[in-house]
Formats: sequence, structure tokens, C-alpha cells
Amino acid sequence: MNSQTGKTKSHTLPVSCNRDCSAGCPLLAHVKNGEIIKITNNPAGTRYMKGCSNGFQAMRAAYAPDRILKPLIRTGSRGSGNFKEVSWDEAFDRVAAGLSTVKEKYGSNSVIFLGGGGACRGALHNTYRLTERFLNMFGSNVKKYGNYSCSASDFVTPFVFGTHEVGFDAGTLQHSKMIILWGANIMDTRFGCEYPTRIREAAKNGVPVIVIDPRKSNTANLLNAQWIRIRPGTDTAMMAAVLYELINHNQVDYPYMEKYCIGFDQVKKYILGTDDHQPKTPAWAEPICGTRAGTIKKLADLYGRTQPAALIPGLSIQRNIGGEEAMRMAMVLQAATGNTGKMGGASGGCIWGGLPVPECGKIDTADIAASSSIPEIPEYNWPDAILEGKNGGFPVDIQAIYNVGGNYLSQGSDIHKNIRAFNKVDFSVCHEQFMTPTAGYCDIILPVSCFLEREDILFTGMNYLLYSGKAIDPPGDVKDDYDIFCELSNRLGFKNTYSEGKTASQWIKQFMDGSEITDHALFKRTGIYSGKEQMRIGLSDFFSDPEKNPLKTPSGRIELASENYAKTGFPAIPTYRGMADEAQYPLRLVTPHSLNRINSSCTNIQWFKAREQHMLWMNPVDARKRNLQDKQVVMVANARGKIQIPVKVTNDIMEGVVCLLEGIWPDLDENGIDHAGAANMLTSTEPTEPCMGSRTHSVLVEVYYDPHAS
Repeated sequence: MNSQTGKTKSHTLPVSCNRDCSAGCPLLAHVKNGEIIKITNNPAGTRYMKGCSNGFQAMRAAYAPDRILKPLIRTGSRGSGNFKEVSWDEAFDRVAAGLSTVKEKYGSNSVIFLGGGGACRGALHNTYRLTERFLNMFGSNVKKYGNYSCSASDFVTPFVFGTHEVGFDAGTLQHSKMIILWGANIMDTRFGCEYPTRIREAAKNGVPVIVIDPRKSNTANLLNAQWIRIRPGTDTAMMAAVLYELINHNQVDYPYMEKYCIGFDQVKKYILGTDDHQPKTPAWAEPICGTRAGTIKKLADLYGRTQPAALIPGLSIQRNIGGEEAMRMAMVLQAATGNTGKMGGASGGCIWGGLPVPECGKIDTADIAASSSIPEIPEYNWPDAILEGKNGGFPVDIQAIYNVGGNYLSQGSDIHKNIRAFNKVDFSVCHEQFMTPTAGYCDIILPVSCFLEREDILFTGMNYLLYSGKAIDPPGDVKDDYDIFCELSNRLGFKNTYSEGKTASQWIKQFMDGSEITDHALFKRTGIYSGKEQMRIGLSDFFSDPEKNPLKTPSGRIELASENYAKTGFPAIPTYRGMADEAQYPLRLVTPHSLNRINSSCTNIQWFKAREQHMLWMNPVDARKRNLQDKQVVMVANARGKIQIPVKVTNDIMEGVVCLLEGIWPDLDENGIDHAGAANMLTSTEPTEPCMGSRTHSVLVEVYYDPHAS
């Protein structure tokens, strides 16, 4: 920095997006005269660690003209958009009074916390941990289990492996001889900032990369990968057919499974149709999956004779009815081929946060001691719990919403139902940067900072810690979430307990002091601390000596058949469940993530909006059946809602499937029709079981031209 008077002052400092993305990118903010002029990759990272446009252009959101700069109190009906600016003192008093009234009137467990993804990787500035800590200390917090992202994966993995730590470091992909991205659009929705570059390098070096997806994604295009089409929700069936071929052609590694696994004999009976008299052949799978039997056979042949192979499932395949079984069958495939625990292989489980991270402190949530008397609800069913309460079989009656880091009237399934839930509660408050659809239905809005406006230590899901410095000051009267909760806890009588008498910077120093980082100055200067090992594979101790290091499963081995899982009411082995088609809604809708948004973040930022025209993808065969033309405005409908949107007729989506990227904020007319293209107008809060998680890719719709629509 040039400190001479009258000279332009410029400097750089490390930052990293603390948003609902698991990439964990080390970035560098270039600041001139107190303003960020650009954000680039941090040269302290490896050559594989690359950011994306959401990080490089983050200052556009920070400087957006529609930032909320002062606390707001609703003056009109919920959703009317009528608010007035008030002082922080008034806002704090109103929030404290509202929460206290609800607690006094309805008792404990009457307030539900929604959100958590707005800042989800920070040691301190973590919207989930800060809010949970506050509401737990307040003593009125509905407990939730599961999540929208990975409930099925999280639920089933311990049944198979006894742990969630089944991922691998991205560097191990240099040993892969084949990479199967099953529903994983790794170039857009990244599980770590090194994976896209590593997989691109593998493809460049001639490693076959297979993308299995209903649409030709950016990953398939950018990697020039083989694209195999598959109907949404049928992944388990195709995997079963691949396994049939492996069994039939003696490509199963039986000595491996004898040493490390149990239960394959039961799986084999299902695959061969010993009990149900239906062999799970490629011919059987073809009409289910919409994938030619010959294509499945070729995939199985290449997979069976290529070692090591990494089958990487995306979270999309477990956001389906029976998504639990797709994840389990992927694990079976990798075990059957001897690829689990092998350098360059994979477990078939989720790689998102699948290994330990460097030791570092973080703000604790002050969890209430486990007790059978504390009621819990599935997060996916939060609107049903509010609307139905104890009369509907839920354990609580919820009367208030505290929303931090969430936009549920865009991102929650069944937006109409979510609106009804927000309208039903007595009181609602949110911390927000913009007037999102969710903020518009809250009684009080408290303006909060973004990651560029505060200091933090960030966890990445990889074997790194990142330091993110404060690049700019918050605008207007904007505050950090931490400071807001400190002030509210003061009014509610537990400030010293909540803050422990520490400022934000003191907390961060404490976390750093208790971490494995030895050179704090170097960490803050470079922005990155690298763990000692960068070529780890999950379950390595077990595979080195399964007798000495058994897994935490009942058998101590990988359980391809789990009797504990059978206690949930579903089979001990993974089986294809299927989803009934409906004549009224013959098309299956998928709702993937966009490269230009992090869920619904940046929907309102013009720079991002201009880079992607929001349209419904439809195959030409389906368009001709409905006499629809490219770019024509159509209606997408089912029993839950209607969306009016232009159609993109393209061969990059398979027949019988339509695609609408998620994350757009809805724009509802007086008839409840959405004119923006919010995918969750059409999704359902009916979960997949037994995990009670998201099934947002098991959606049936019809598409038609409505001449009377505006």
C-alpha cells in the first residue's frame, strides 16, 4: 500500500466466498481507495485451485444499489412490499419483544430457525451456528433434522460405511483411468475448487470421462465427455443393470469383497432376479431409464475392465424418490469393482466434505443436551409443520420464524405452501442483504454484511483452511450477524453468555490460537493453510488393515446389505423403487443449479442475469407433440403451481424430460402464476423416505401454450 499523503492507496488481501457453495476458493481482493476494483485467484493456492464468476464478481453484490441499508419494519400486509426504515434500537426492541411474546404465549419450541446457507463455511460468521446458538440460549427453538442438499446421502452413508468420511482429495484423480460423473455437473456445482481443474486435466490426458445426466450439462460440453441420457429418478435401475453385466461377465472382484464387505450375496440375488424372477438386465432397464441397453452394456464393459475408476455421484441423484437407494447402489458398484479405498478410485459416496479438515475452532451452537423430550421435525417438512402443527401429527405448534441466510420463498419446495406458512405465524424476522421474496413476508428485516465486509476463517471441505480478510466497510447501517445477536441477547438477558465477552476479532484470534496453524502472520498474509496430506482417500486405515481398523458398522466391514437399514422399513439392500407416471403430467422436470447463481443468490444482480437467459429446456420431439416453437412463451404446470416462461427447444435435453434451472425469485400475478421461472413453484414437500429429505428431481409436469396468458 502506498501510504504517502495524496497518493492513490492500493492493496490486496486474501478473501474467500462464505456462501452456500462447497468449492472453497482462495481469492484475492484488489482494493483501491477503499473500494474493490477486482477479485482474482489467490496465487498462494495451487495451480488447480480456481475460483468462478460468483467469487470474481462478488463486489457487484456488495455494491448493488438495492442493498438494504437500514432496519425495516413491515407496514402493510405480508408480501405487500410496504416497509419503513427504523433505528437499530427500535428494531432490536421489536424483535426482542416479538420473540418474548411468542415464547410466553406458546412456550418452548415455538420458534423455528430457517436458513443457514447464507454464510455456511465461516468459523465465526456462520449463519447456521450463530442462529442456533442464539435460539438455543433463548430457549425456544424447534429442532430440525435433514436438509435440502444431501439428506439421503447423509442418511445412508453410515449404514454402509459407519462414517461420513468416505471422500477423497482431488489430487488422487491423477491416478484415475476412468471418471464417471453420475448426475454430477462438476464444472458448475463444484464440490471443491480443485475438482474441475483436476477432471479437466484428466480428460485432456485421455482419461475417459462419462457424464450420466438427463441433459447435456456444461460439464459434458466443456470436457467433451461422453453423455449418457437417463430419465430422472431411475439411476438405481441403470446401476443395477450395470452390475448385472459385471456379474455376467465375471468382472466382479470377489476376493476384494470377501476381505472388505458383507452382503453382496444378497445384492446379487436381487440383481439376478433369484427371488422376484426379474433379472436386472440392460433390456429391463432400457424402458425405465430411457437409455439404450447397448449403451448400458458398453458402459459396464468399459467400467469393468478399467482400473482404477472413480464413480462420483452428484447430489442430484439423491434428490429423488428413492434417492437413498441410488446412493447405496453407487457404493455397491464401486465395491464390486474393487475401486473403493483405491488411489484414483472412489467410494461411490458423496465427496462433499467427505474427509477431515485441519483443526481449528469455531463458534459452538450451545446445543441442548440430547433428550427424547425435545421434539424434532424434518427440515423438508417445515411448512407442513407450521400449517398443520400438533393437529396434523407434528410434535410442535410453531408460531414464529427466525430466518437467517435463507430464501425459502424461492428455494423451499412448493412456494405457494411456503407463503401460506409465513402468513400463518404470529411473528417473523430475517437478516438479509436484499429484499428477497422471503424478506418481503417478514415483519422485521435486519440488514447484514457480506463476506467482503468482515474477517473470518473459512473451512473448505478440503484439507485447507482459508483466511478471509475484511476488504471493505459495510455500507449504511449494516451490521454483522454476530453483532446483531449480541445486541438481541443483551435485551433478552444473556449477552455475556452469548458473546462470552468477546468481540468478533477476539473470537477469530481464539480460534486461530487453538488451531494447528503455527504461523498466524503467514496465514493472514497468504490466506491459506494447507494440511499435511493432500492425497488422502477415505477409509484408508480400514483398507490398510481391516482386522485392526474395523469400520463402525455392526460387522466392522462395508455393509452392502444392512440389517440396521432394514429396520427403517426398507430393504437391507438397495433396490429400484420407481416413480409412478401420471397421464395428466407426462414430463419429468429437473431443476439443476446455475453457473451464474449460488442457489438464489445473485438472482437480482444484473451482471449475472445478463449472462444466462432463463428458459425451459425441451426436446424437439416433445415440442412437436405440443406444437411449440423455440422461444415461445409456454405454461409449465402441475397440481402445485404454474409458471409462464419461454421454451428452449434443444437436443441437449432427453425426450420426456424438461429442465428449469433453480434459484430464480418468483414473480406472482394475482392468479398465483409465476412469470419469472421459479422452479419451486412446482416441487413438492412430500419427502423421500426413510431420510425424509428432498425429492426435487421427482417432479411431474405438463407444458402447453396458453393463448389467454399475459
